[in-house]
Amino acid sequence: MGQIIKKVLIANRGEIACRVIHTCQEMGIKTVAIYTEGEESALHVQTADEGFCLGSGPLSETYLNKQKILDIAKQTKSTAIHPGYGFLSENADFCELVEKNKIIFIGPKSEHIQLMGDKITSKKKMMEIGVPVIPGYQGSDQESETLKKHANIIGFPVLIKATAGGGGKGMRIVEKEENFFQELEAAKREAQSSFGNDHVLIEKYITKPRHIEVQVMSDTHGNHLHFYERECSIQRRYQKIVEETPSVAFGDELRHQICETAALITKEINYRGAGTVEFILDTDDRFYFLEMNTRLQVEHPITELVTGADLVHHQIIVAKGEKLPLTQNEITQRGHAIEVRIYAEDPANNFFPTTGEVQYVGKGRRPGVRLDTGIKSGDMVGVSFDPMVAKLITYAPNRTQCTEKMKKAIVDFPFLGLKTNREYLINVLDNENFVKGNTYTNFVAENKELQDSANTSVELAQVALAHLMSSKNYTNQSAQSSSSDNGIEDFSGFRNQHL
Repeated sequence: MGQIIKKVLIANRGEIACRVIHTCQEMGIKTVAIYTEGEESALHVQTADEGFCLGSGPLSETYLNKQKILDIAKQTKSTAIHPGYGFLSENADFCELVEKNKIIFIGPKSEHIQLMGDKITSKKKMMEIGVPVIPGYQGSDQESETLKKHANIIGFPVLIKATAGGGGKGMRIVEKEENFFQELEAAKREAQSSFGNDHVLIEKYITKPRHIEVQVMSDTHGNHLHFYERECSIQRRYQKIVEETPSVAFGDELRHQICETAALITKEINYRGAGTVEFILDTDDRFYFLEMNTRLQVEHPITELVTGADLVHHQIIVAKGEKLPLTQNEITQRGHAIEVRIYAEDPANNFFPTTGEVQYVGKGRRPGVRLDTGIKSGDMVGVSFDPMVAKLITYAPNRTQCTEKMKKAIVDFPFLGLKTNREYLINVLDNENFVKGNTYTNFVAENKELQDSANTSVELAQVALAHLMSSKNYTNQSAQSSSSDNGIEDFSGFRNQHL
């Protein structure tokens, strides 16, 4: 018999907080949302059973304030904390603090977070296990001349990478030896600013790589399972834009190898909970360990759609100390799923973040379409948090049908009133390289024309929005739906319009 979880505090906000709340509700578990001043009407606050204000100020005083969040958990008599992703989700000190106070941390053990959170220690551990890693230098000598010497031994191009953190911070590709010191200084400066640690490692930069990750889940009864792979190669500034599963990059044999390797890693470190093992795949079908994220990933919904698993449910089961209710043989892939991240940004302006009021989100009733968002009509999007406003996920029997469904779904959810990357996403899905499955990590740079063609007219968008909102029959049409597509509102006329 496992521990009892009656109430969960979600130490996060936005769409991931809403996502966790929904599964808790299905399991009969009460939820507590936290929020900052000005977020009182946020969707995650409205969805939870209780809401508790963190006050105002910088993130260090709100969503990153370990003690304040712990105090709220105690005050609300929460028996568990789910960290979501980002913020404190991979903070070993927070995990340890929570468990020392007899509150269940819905995630891995603090030692796992610490081990896999540092790129050098995790890479050394992988070499001990026998997992292939990218050739490079992970030594403690951080002198510029030493790093350059090893870069020359490895051979250019090389990748300079901060040993702490992620999200592309403190990373620089160095094509030529003469640029090394300049890029090293920039990488160290950014790493220090982002993580308080300027240590870097040097790796061989693999040209035309694919970014492949494997979803894993382990319980405390010796079960270490994988839920297959995700293709996450289309990225801007090392942050993902489009993810899909299964990957078109390999067949059954290579899929088996890479997924079993991920499960082996969790077994060797005696892991607990959900995690994602990330790999780089080269053009010769050789894969190398990149890093492990000891949390739920942003793109977990596509795995849920093709495997039928509720990963948050499994996280809670494991946190309670119970055995996972399935075996590896029972986990199969069916169909195809794609996720696109809708960002408040301007692709034509180098993906620069945008702000404004979301005047209308849209509605979709197509089967096999899922919208994960913490944004509703009337909400303001500012600069305090990540610019991702939603994740749109589609599922179909095959990749072609899934892509077509996604293009229609993007039209169904226009997020009117806010400039987003919506048109850019459609351009990507229409692109010949995407259609053929040529989705490498340099996709965005090599298809820059897709950004330029995503530029839109503010004036036309204002006219379209005004027409939509002022329509006398709009309310009735929304309720009864006069469109010809099974009750779907038709936004095809607004496809290219943003504010």
